[in-house]
Amino acid sequence: MALGYSLAGWIKSSRTLSKYIKPVANWYADLAGYRQMGLKYDDLLVEESPTVQRALNRLTDRERYDRAYRFKIASHSSLTHKPLPKEQWVSANEDKRYLKPHVEEVLKENEERLVWDTMTVERK
Repeated sequence: MALGYSLAGWIKSSRTLSKYIKPVANWYADLAGYRQMGLKYDDLLVEESPTVQRALNRLTDRERYDRAYRFKIASHSSLTHKPLPKEQWVSANEDKRYLKPHVEEVLKENEERLVWDTMTVERK
């Protein structure tokens, strides 16, 4: 899972762009509907990826419990075909990237492991 190039850092560094892009980004996230189901953005990552699996193992017990609870609430909402009450929706302030730092750490470790595994020692 490669993170690739992102314009997010450049947009965040510019006050003007950030002022105009942030409302559009929040509108788009609200339109996606995962917040109305009680989920956070990182809950949508594909769990079958080995990188994400290793990152999930690094979560604290509380973060694991909260994630499982959000999935349980979202599953119930999906089965009953009823949206959650508005007070149970995840707000933009609560929708923090809790898994991204762990995923980035795993990716850096994989890159470092590749460098060490492919290292050749030459005698002078």
